[in-house]
Amino acid sequence: MEATTYIFRWGLIPYWAKDESIGNKLINARAETLEEKPSFRKSFEQKRCLILADGFYEWKKEGRVKKPHRITLHDGKPFAFAGLWNSWVSPTGQTINSCTIITTTPNRLMEPIHNRMPVILPQDMESLWLDERLISSNEVKGLLRPFPAEQMEAYEVSPLVNSPRKNVRECVVPGSSMFQNTA
Repeated sequence: MEATTYIFRWGLIPYWAKDESIGNKLINARAETLEEKPSFRKSFEQKRCLILADGFYEWKKEGRVKKPHRITLHDGKPFAFAGLWNSWVSPTGQTINSCTIITTTPNRLMEPIHNRMPVILPQDMESLWLDERLISSNEVKGLLRPFPAEQMEAYEVSPLVNSPRKNVRECVVPGSSMFQNTA
């Protein structure tokens, strides 16, 4: 079977949206309210996806300063976030595929950094998440929990990560105190 690559815009645009700008506000979806929110309900039932990553960033607020942290798995392997997707057709007929990452309460590692964390799916549960026959079942909702803290690590990184124009090694290297913010 040949692999297919799909390009999605981050920020879910619901099928019923009047314009695409709503996606700017829907980059994350709270696990606790997926079935209640019209923006996510239909995608939760029918359009679940995996969003692959090898790490993510969160900013820890210390007084007036926000310090970026990179969070990865201990083994350094890629993983999958639980996500939702949708296709939206603009008034001009352009189709935009979009997605969002589901968040949940933080685990012990994430708690001091941020009050939410993305749902990371254990590899053996990914196919269950994608199973279209399971519509909002308790089994699927049960996957939307914090990933085990002992399997993750977090470390401070350079403030260079604050600029999307800075795609450099310093964005993933531990120990931001050695880097100056040149953004």
